[in-house]
Amino acid sequence: MSGSSPHEGRLADVVGALLLGGASQRMGRDKASLRFGPASLAERAAALLGSLCEEVLLVGGEPPDGTLGRRVPDVEGPQSALRGLVSALDATQVSQLLVLATDLPLVTPDLLCALLAWPACDAVIPRTPDGAHPLCARYRREPVLTAARANLAAGRLKLTDCLEGLDVAWLEGAALRAIDPEGMALTNVNSEAELARALERIP
Repeated sequence: MSGSSPHEGRLADVVGALLLGGASQRMGRDKASLRFGPASLAERAAALLGSLCEEVLLVGGEPPDGTLGRRVPDVEGPQSALRGLVSALDATQVSQLLVLATDLPLVTPDLLCALLAWPACDAVIPRTPDGAHPLCARYRREPVLTAARANLAAGRLKLTDCLEGLDVAWLEGAALRAIDPEGMALTNVNSEAELARALERIP
C-alpha cells in the first residue's frame, strides 16, 4: 500500500497567508517571535494555516527560524495592515486566500474551516460586537486585490474600506457563537497583559 501524500486533506485552491506585521508599539517588540506555549505566535499560526492549505505565505516582518511557509516581502506603501493584505494577494495566482494575523493566537481550526466552507463570495469576515475582524478572513483574490491596491495608492488605509462595493459575507451572531461559544477565538494580543490572559486559555 502506498504512503499518503504530505498534502493529503489540505487545500490546493486556497493559500494561507500569515500577516506578520512589524514592531508593535504597545507590545514594545515584534509579536511574531513572542512565545505562546511551546512555539512562537508566528510558528503556531503558520502551522494552523499549513494544516488546512498546501501553501502558506509569510507576509512582511521577520518570521522566527523554522516557521512554515514562503517569505513574501511587503509591497511599497504606508506601513499598515492594508499593505500586508495587498502583499499577500499579490504574491500568488491562487484564487482564494485565507488570511490570518500573527497576533490572534486563540483562533481555532473550526473557525478557519467555517470561513473556508462559506459559499462563494468576495470576502467572508467574522464580526463580533467589537466590530469586524478582516485579519481573520477568506478573500477572493482578484476583486479584493483590485480594490485594496486602489485604496493603498489613495492612502485609504482602513481595511474594511476596500470592501465597499464587493460581495461580503459576515460570520456573526448565532453562526459565530456555534463555532466560538466562549467568544475567545478572535482575541487580539496587543500587550503583555493580553498575552498573559490568552496564555491562560491554552487547553
